[in-house]
Amino acid sequence: MQTTVPNAGSVDVPIALLQRRPSRSETHGFFPSEPQSLRESGLSFAEVEGLILKYLLNCGTAAGRHIANQIKLPFGLMTPVLLDLKSQMMVSYRDSAPMNDYLYELTDSGLMRARQRNERCTFFGAAPVRLSEYVDSVRAQSIEKSKPRLSDLKRAFSELQLPPAVVSQIGQAVNAGRALFLYGEPGNGKTSIAERVIRAVSEYVWIPRTITVTEEIIRLYDPSMHEAVQFESEDDDFDVANRVDHRWVLIKRPTVVAGGELTLEMLECNRNPATGINEAPLQMKSNGGALVIDDFGRQRISTTELLNRWIVPLEKGHDYLALPSGRHIEVPFAQLLVFSTNLDPTQIVDEAFLRRIPYKVEVFDPSEADFRALFCRLAAQMGFSFDPKIVDYLLEKHYRSTGRGLRFCHARDVLLQVKNLCEFHEQTFVLTETNVDVAIYNYFAGL
Repeated sequence: MQTTVPNAGSVDVPIALLQRRPSRSETHGFFPSEPQSLRESGLSFAEVEGLILKYLLNCGTAAGRHIANQIKLPFGLMTPVLLDLKSQMMVSYRDSAPMNDYLYELTDSGLMRARQRNERCTFFGAAPVRLSEYVDSVRAQSIEKSKPRLSDLKRAFSELQLPPAVVSQIGQAVNAGRALFLYGEPGNGKTSIAERVIRAVSEYVWIPRTITVTEEIIRLYDPSMHEAVQFESEDDDFDVANRVDHRWVLIKRPTVVAGGELTLEMLECNRNPATGINEAPLQMKSNGGALVIDDFGRQRISTTELLNRWIVPLEKGHDYLALPSGRHIEVPFAQLLVFSTNLDPTQIVDEAFLRRIPYKVEVFDPSEADFRALFCRLAAQMGFSFDPKIVDYLLEKHYRSTGRGLRFCHARDVLLQVKNLCEFHEQTFVLTETNVDVAIYNYFAGL
């Protein structure tokens, strides 16, 4: 996982075109309707003017409808703001444009004001949404309201070989929307479980591209962590109440994974000094989805520092962030927080913290029956021809006789070794005792 702060300016959302686009009925009660007035948008004249001036500073000349499309507000809302800028002699008409529109450009006075605005913050993308609106949206789309059932969990973990008891434990945590602690030996699928757990919940959530707090911009939508999907409108152009507010973007419920690279700075709002834009922290970007702390106990920061940072949010369901300006804000802490470790939980966290993580699931080694079923299923998926007795040979020679413990990952990894061997030597994909021995030797050499 990598957190990046994009350059200043407009960042268009790369739409992941699905074969079937989600509609309003699939957004589970929350829908960001297009604002019908500037007051309804929650923005001031000054905020919208600033975005327009900075956009014109960047592009030179633009039609009113292009400006509206850039900052994601209806053209009807933009008209009085553009007229006001014209009356202040901040902008002038360069030429006429189709559909009763004009090409706008900055005057000398407008250029001076645009530069002043640009010095404070270079952002001129989608107009921001008020913090209070974002808070309401998180509550309306919370995981707790989805209430997934056993069938949903089985579907989410269909690719994994999990005991029913483990699926039940994980399902209870997801159903409650509470934190989950996965622990056990390495190679048994803790990370795979953590990355798939949110699939059991309703698929989509709306998030604002940016948020404003007293004219400070916080960028929330992050293409590196959020998968945008195209919304399928169910209405016609005259059904104004059902038009979407394009300051919001529909995404798949996110799964944000942080491993050993996690630092305390990633959990705070950080301002890019070159652009003046604040980047939302990881836990905020994961709201409505899952935040996976992988290899817990091996981060750059100590577990004590991390636990002290989150002990109150885990208890209260909200977090306090300090903006670079010094202002403190309260934001939802509303994701499924998953800790995954192969260390002994009692050695890395104290009792007070464990009490705040009500669901603790030990991921055990597979039984021979589970391993056999997984091995045969994966071998068939990879296109191998094989006699089921080859699994008996593998278990007897390389596990029972050596005392080696079974891991869920071994089936996949050994088969990949055999596949690579067959491809390199241009052999047919057949599992034999010889190529299994070679794969095991490569995989466990020195272990």
